Amino acid sequence: MTEQDIDIKTILDRAGGYSPSCLPFIRDGLAHTVEAVHGRTEMELMELEDEHRHVTGQQLCIGLRDHAVRQYGMLAKAVLNKWGIYETRDFGQIIFAMVDAGLMRKTDEDTLEDFDGVYDFDEAFAEPAMGNGLEPAGS
Repeated sequence: MTEQDIDIKTILDRAGGYSPSCLPFIRDGLAHTVEAVHGRTEMELMELEDEHRHVTGQQLCIGLRDHAVRQYGMLAKAVLNKWGIYETRDFGQIIFAMVDAGLMRKTDEDTLEDFDGVYDFDEAFAEPAMGNGLEPAGS
């Protein structure tokens, strides 16, 4: 099944009413996170087995936050909110909807709860926090 065969809008609506506009951001943010956590370029990582490219839900939330700040600066939170993303669990809802649709993979240990309360959006996207960045757990 190709991405063109899948109705992304329906998948994201069922997940919680998220805008399909968030999909490229989520995909790019995942690539950014994998590269940041594993210290290799996306091309190098493509040659590795899935378990060597895996990131946790917590790492992904932090990577998506950093990616949003790099992409949208002070508007990051507003852009995410426009897509229906208000908390880190929303990232998990989107990821797991994509997993269920066969667009992404997860390990047996990955759960939606891994995305719960990783950070508070108001704090993580506040002006002083914008320049500090957050480090993935265990790095």
